[in-house]
Amino acid sequence: MIAVSIRRAAVASLATILGVGLSGCVVGPQYVRPTAPLAPSFKEVPPENFKSENGWKTSQPSDAQLKGDWWTLFNDSQLNTLEEQIDPANQTLQQAEANFRAARAAVRFNRASKAPTIGVTPTVGAVRDSNNQPYFNTSYANSGEGNFVLPFDLDYEIDLWGRIRRTVAQAREQAQASAADLETSRLSLHAELAFDYFDLRSADAQRKLLDDTVKAFQSALQLTEDRYNGGASPLSDVTQARTQLQAAQAQATDVDIQRAMYEHAIAVLIGRPPATFSLAPDPITVTAPTIPSIPGMLPSQLLERRPDIASAERSMAAANEQIGIAQTAYYPTLSLSAVAGFAGTSAINWFSWPSRFFAVGPTLSETLFDHGRRRATSDIALAGYDGTVAFYRQTTLTAFQQVEDNLNALHNLEIEAGQQRNATASAQQSLDLFNTRYEGGVDTYLQVITWQTALLQNERNDIEITQRRFESSVLLVKALGGGWNATQLPQRP
Repeated sequence: MIAVSIRRAAVASLATILGVGLSGCVVGPQYVRPTAPLAPSFKEVPPENFKSENGWKTSQPSDAQLKGDWWTLFNDSQLNTLEEQIDPANQTLQQAEANFRAARAAVRFNRASKAPTIGVTPTVGAVRDSNNQPYFNTSYANSGEGNFVLPFDLDYEIDLWGRIRRTVAQAREQAQASAADLETSRLSLHAELAFDYFDLRSADAQRKLLDDTVKAFQSALQLTEDRYNGGASPLSDVTQARTQLQAAQAQATDVDIQRAMYEHAIAVLIGRPPATFSLAPDPITVTAPTIPSIPGMLPSQLLERRPDIASAERSMAAANEQIGIAQTAYYPTLSLSAVAGFAGTSAINWFSWPSRFFAVGPTLSETLFDHGRRRATSDIALAGYDGTVAFYRQTTLTAFQQVEDNLNALHNLEIEAGQQRNATASAQQSLDLFNTRYEGGVDTYLQVITWQTALLQNERNDIEITQRRFESSVLLVKALGGGWNATQLPQRP
């Protein structure tokens, strides 16, 4: 009867302690997202794309959207094929994905502390005391005793002050930050591939231009040699024409070096050795490049679309939880320990009812003096939180700068492209004029050389500006967060 009462009292005590743990308070500050510097609109939006009452309007066509496969905006099938190979093959992305899986497992690891830990340590053995040991009463001599024990141990920390709950919340927020880091890595890799791809196509255009130029310079050299052999031109015209040809050939070789580097970079991005990968030449179009219209957004929307901003914000939330965890050290810790099982002298009586045993009871512990250790831990947590706030705001400012830079670049490069086309046309007209005057004996070959050089440089400028327009388009998409949104973060189950 007494044993039954003791068991009932133990069960009642256990239920009371569990109830206190489940309803315990949470020590520390509640997280509120800090403010970030914002502007009502982007400064560098072209006037034709701005409406004061609505902010930045969506570019035409109006149904264009920045989706996960944002690179399809460029309407390049080869680019699409390459981009699709990054996710399954890129090793940097695989590393980021492994980090996310580890962070997600850390949530489960910390959540396990909400439940008791139960273990078992069975032992089986025999002990026999020596009859000849000092001061031994031979009347107690025997042939040995069996030792059969099957104990079940239970340990459980009562979460009175929310330390465990905050640890779980911190792990969850760190996992969300890791998920955002994964998306940042994915966005950066896709943007880098598109960037390298358009640089390679620009190198193809440069090579085609130089090949055509070399053919023109070979014809010019033949003309000067014919005139020199006929006594109509000095030898200096021949040497000048030969120098011009050789310089163009050297420039073509230099372009080949650059193109190979871009091709190798693309191979590594899609997880292939450079020796097993090649792209056939396909010059970029200069006269009417297919620069996509990129949908716009307000600065406030950028905070939800950039994965690096989301990562910084989740890191702030995790740092806030760390403050609460540090503050719980000022309060006592309550834990419950219990052990129960069977102990016998032989396998026959091991599991009999009289062989049962148990012990249960709570333990309350409190640190009385630590010479400022807990205060230092709290100060470290507060400083860490302040650092994450500063990093979040700086990340936001950097994001706005990147958007503004590329908006400005796209707008002005479009203007510059038109100006450069006019300059190229004028250089071509001048070269045609001086070629005619040289063939008629009116001007020296130096004038032809001068305008050949000017035309080549202007034509290369055409290609470079087109290349920069594609690069700025890719960088703007990256600055806008691609097709990602903060709602894609893993949510609390």
